[in-house]
Parts: sequence; C-alpha cells; structure tokens
Amino acid sequence: MSVYVVLVNYNGWRDTVECLGSLFRSDYSGFRVVVCDNGSQDGSLDHIEAWARDADCLGAAGTSRLVRYRRGEAESGGQRDERAPLVLVDCGGNLGFAGGNNVGLRYALSRGDLDYAWLLNNDTVVAPDAMRRMVSRLEEHGGSGLCGSTLLHYGERDRVQALGGGWYCKWLGLAWHLGRLGRWPAHADRDRVERRMSYPVGASLMASRDFIETVGLLCEDYFLFFEELDWVLRANGRFPLSWAPESLVYHKVGASVGTSSNPARKSAACDYWNVRNRIFFTRRFFPWALPTVYLALLCTLVTRLLLGRWDRAAMILRLLLGREGGIQ
Repeated sequence: MSVYVVLVNYNGWRDTVECLGSLFRSDYSGFRVVVCDNGSQDGSLDHIEAWARDADCLGAAGTSRLVRYRRGEAESGGQRDERAPLVLVDCGGNLGFAGGNNVGLRYALSRGDLDYAWLLNNDTVVAPDAMRRMVSRLEEHGGSGLCGSTLLHYGERDRVQALGGGWYCKWLGLAWHLGRLGRWPAHADRDRVERRMSYPVGASLMASRDFIETVGLLCEDYFLFFEELDWVLRANGRFPLSWAPESLVYHKVGASVGTSSNPARKSAACDYWNVRNRIFFTRRFFPWALPTVYLALLCTLVTRLLLGRWDRAAMILRLLLGREGGIQ
C-alpha cells in the first residue's frame, strides 16, 4: 500500500526536521513525505533541504533525496518520473491547516498511486511502527475510512493526549479528546473507543483514497480547528472511524499555534479561530444548537475578563456579534 505523509510547516523547520527523522526510520517502506510550507519567514524550506541532503535516514548519498515545487507544480502532480522520498512544496502563503494539507493531497491524488494519506502535525515524533499499525487497522476495515493514532505528550511520554480521536458536544460546540487524562499504556477497549469517537484527531490522521475521493478534500473555510469534524460529517456515516492503539505519536502540544487547555496560556490565534469556528461549524451543521453554544461562549468571554484579557474579551464579543474582523 502506498502512503503519502503530508506535513504542514509554518516557521517551524526544527520541529519538522525532527519529525522527518522519525518518519524516515519507520519500518514501513512504501511511503513518501510531502512537506507543504505555509509561507514561512524563517527560511524553513532551505533548512529542511539542507538537512535532507545530509540525512543518513534518507538513503545513500548521491541518490535523488528530494524534489522541490511551487504550489501549482505540486498540485498538478509534479514531474511524472520523479520518485524522491521527500517532496518540498512552497505554498506561497499561509493557507491554514486545511489549505496546506490540501496542497499535499492534490499532489498525492495527481500522482495516481495513492492508497492512504497520513496527515501528520510537523510538531510530532512517530514510533517506527506507527505508520504500519495505521495501515493495518484501515485494511481491517476493507481499506476505507479514517484512522487515528494514540497521541502522547512529547515531554511526558506516558501521558495521553488522545486515544485516536475525540467526542464532540454539539450543544456547547466543544470537543474532548478521548482518554486525555489517562496514562499509557492504557487498558482501553478499542471497539468502545471507536464507538465513542466523533472524529480522529488531525495531529495524526490517516485517510483512505476512497474516503478522499468520495467526500472531497478538507474544507478550507476554517483555517484552524474543526476541519476533522467537518470532514466526518460530510462523509455522513459512509465510512468507519478507527483507532490504531499501538500507533504511537508523540506530540508537542501547542507548539504550532499556541493551543492549551489553560485559558491563560492560549494564543490570540487559538482563541480567535476556536471561537470563530465554534460558531461557524454550529451554524453549518447544527443551527438549532446556536443558542446554547452562544451561552457557552459568553462564559468564555467572562473567563477572559476575569483573567484581565480585555483584548480577548473584546475579540470574542465581536465574534458573537457577527463581526469577524480577524485577529487584532
């Protein structure tokens, strides 16, 4: 089975290089990695290219280790005869989570040999058998659907971030990662976890070609957050959601966009897109739940006031009043 691993990089080449190092030590052989750079200002693509030219894990020196494209070239499939293990793509700007991943997905689909696409955060490190475990779990479901990994905290490797996915409460517009307060190894029942799963967490999500071609690419209306839920709901129950328990991925939680469960530590971008998309997603799929979602967001506004974050409270108020306006 041919796997395309898609990483989105934004001013984070050091994390990306560490992630690539772990990927190219995988015990699964049939894969290529596509790094989509979202308009980084830190010379990320040059740094990653320099690393790749010297990296032992990419094969013998002198071989074609990488190829580099602009967005349009990549989306049309690139050079037909190239088979470099690492593909670097300059997206030309910050397209967000969905937009950056979609550039990589279009490349993979255009190549014609895609079986599975693994969307993986660049601020992760993967176990050698993580990819193989995900492919095996999808194959058990007839090679179709979405699969999540066991996400563990990079700095505390027995602490669970998510067992495959999360559960979404439409009345509050909030999601909770399954198993997030637990320790690994956990004695969780795989089938029970999969029954509770509303979506696989996008930090490590493998999708079959059948799923992508049937449902379409990720929705780019969100920029950050809610893309996985949107993908699942658009599938309308036609594909299974699965969890590969032994696919271990270590995540530097919050390294990319400043996410945190502590409101005082959330970045402005995290606050803005989380609130904006709770409203946007609810309006799109569950409009009858908007009143309770707005009440929950009023509580978020009050929390920011209590923290003395007047700018964040004002931003949330603008969003509640329907004035997006971007991050101030």
